[in-house]
Amino acid sequence: MDINQYLQRFRVEDVKEISLETLNQLQHMLHVPFENLDVIHRIPITLNLEAFYNKIVLNNRGGFCYELNGLFNWLLQSLGFNSYLISGTINRPDGSWALKGSHACLIVEIDQPYLVDVGFGDSVRGPMPLTGETKEDVSGIYRVVKVEDTFYDLQRKNNQDWDTLYRLDISPRELNEFKDACYFNQTSPKSHFTQKQIVSLAAEYGRYTLSGNSFIVTRLQEKQKMDVVIEEIPYILNKYFHIKNI
Repeated sequence: MDINQYLQRFRVEDVKEISLETLNQLQHMLHVPFENLDVIHRIPITLNLEAFYNKIVLNNRGGFCYELNGLFNWLLQSLGFNSYLISGTINRPDGSWALKGSHACLIVEIDQPYLVDVGFGDSVRGPMPLTGETKEDVSGIYRVVKVEDTFYDLQRKNNQDWDTLYRLDISPRELNEFKDACYFNQTSPKSHFTQKQIVSLAAEYGRYTLSGNSFIVTRLQEKQKMDVVIEEIPYILNKYFHIKNI
């Protein structure tokens, strides 16, 4: 795997230092989409970094959390960052919890631990300290609060309330520990990923999302939703997500 080629995938020419500023530059939300197209087309996804690299870097694709965060963790470690995978449990919009520990994300240690996640879709776009400090970007206002022991909640502000997006366990995990969760999420009828195609990419002013037969453009948290027919989908994938081949 070629580090420089991976960096070129999201338009970073060089990494000169291990710092929070560099980590912000590397968090490639504007260039690599979150997507489940292989799941929908029943193309098996195995937890293999070389396969992730070929798909994301060489074939200009995206992926879901195991692929995006798994490969990003390899990059960070190769560059000299102290990073490791952790697990999270998604809190669904209806308040129920998804399969325990089935989301893969990262902790990166610099001056303190930071939550880093390039594989969740519509979420915070930069490293998050675990101190409860709030961070704001075009997608919202976020914080990470401690629940107990090694468990923390990533939350987004909703008017005067805070919605929990997922609960993370900061205990280190190896990529192969997500094998069962990865299989579940690409095969189970109970998995969100097997229900419809989801492709989502952050933009400077908002986000592009293809969800089933709906194309959604978000500008400064205002959403415009358009119905699309199946013949239009290849055009949308190419124009907005730069995906040409499945």
